[in-house]
Amino acid sequence: MVKVFLVLIPAYNASPTISELIEKTSKFVDKSDIVVVDDGSEDQTFDFAQKAGAVVLKHKRNRGKGEALKTGFSYAQKKNYHALITMDADLQHNPDSIPDFIRKTNESFGIIIGTRKIDLEIMPFARWLTNNLTSVILSVLSGQSIRDSQSGYRLISTRVLREIKLKSKKYDLESEILIKAIRKGFQIGEVPIETIYQEGKSFINPLIDTGRFIKLMWRSLWW
Repeated sequence: MVKVFLVLIPAYNASPTISELIEKTSKFVDKSDIVVVDDGSEDQTFDFAQKAGAVVLKHKRNRGKGEALKTGFSYAQKKNYHALITMDADLQHNPDSIPDFIRKTNESFGIIIGTRKIDLEIMPFARWLTNNLTSVILSVLSGQSIRDSQSGYRLISTRVLREIKLKSKKYDLESEILIKAIRKGFQIGEVPIETIYQEGKSFINPLIDTGRFIKLMWRSLWW
């Protein structure tokens, strides 16, 4: 039996926010269709997510966001889901946008990106610069308009995941998915989402992760 939508949440040391996120998300999908991949957290992320009613998969050590996503992708394919929605665990993605993604699946997109307002009045400068740089490069190389390439709030058809082989382990996996999906002929759509930045430590390093992106672009020339 084909299941419809899975919500996938990669999480690392997300105990302050994970329970609230699961509760808000469960307004739109059943908790049995919410999967948290605990990427080797050193806090109570696993316990809180499990107590909140989500399906929880655990890495024994921290392996990076890309690896956490791939664990969830494998689960979604194994369980025969039609598509999955990825969300960050820190409440920067508002679950109220989930119905907008689902409505968009009536159109023929392989991936739908939640597109934020890329505005210096809202975004930290380093994030604004990195996002603009990578989005322009991806748009030029792909021939499709991609306005928010670094958004982790996405709907991805499992058809895409079955067609591509992913290698990246960190945040650059999200760019790798776009490149490989486009090369396979999949269309990329978008829905507008709220731009939210929570206070607290970010696990994104703009300089290092931009360097990974540039290396990814170089490697992609030989894919």
